[in-house]
Amino acid sequence: MRKAGIFLLAMGMVILFSCNQQHSGSQKNSKKSVAKTAVRHPLVVMKTKFGTIVAELYPDKAPLTVANFERYIRENRLKDAVFYRTVTLRNQPGKKIKIQVIQGGLFRDDHPAMLPSIKLETTKKTGLHHLNGTLSMARIEPNSATSEFFICIGKQPSLDYGGKRNPDGQGFAAFGRVVKGMDVVRKIQRQPSNRQLLTPLIKIDTIFLKGTK
Repeated sequence: MRKAGIFLLAMGMVILFSCNQQHSGSQKNSKKSVAKTAVRHPLVVMKTKFGTIVAELYPDKAPLTVANFERYIRENRLKDAVFYRTVTLRNQPGKKIKIQVIQGGLFRDDHPAMLPSIKLETTKKTGLHHLNGTLSMARIEPNSATSEFFICIGKQPSLDYGGKRNPDGQGFAAFGRVVKGMDVVRKIQRQPSNRQLLTPLIKIDTIFLKGTK
């Protein structure tokens, strides 16, 4: 009887340990599922005559910049938006540090749909970098970005915090990245231009947040 009791006790401990392991495994799987859900990013879709560009936005890393961009879209403030600037290695002869981007937005500083400027979320703060396809805010002075944005063609580290493209060294606010349509971005970059001004301007026919239209 004593041996039988010891045997039953041992079996009970084995079963309990197995249940704990299963429960622990379930918790880990649950945490993984939550983590996968947490990293989902909203998408912005831009349709042009050359094709469609889809970019994911990073509100978890650049909340102010993304909120501003989403507001422009949700309030239909970008209905007149165009791609108007192309920067290539050949059309910036006065710049020692060269970049490659296309730039879009409302184009006019006095456009009635323009919102107040926002605080600069530097790449030092967000941890984002200007890589191939990065979506970032155009600006002149720090904290002056409004509706104008650009898309990088290739890596552009000089646009990060501490980069030398802008004399103030604050860099630009990266807030998303193209996940589909870089061929369209490159095609736009190759269009005719007068210095850096696209001729003609390229209308963004439709811009919307995926799942909201």
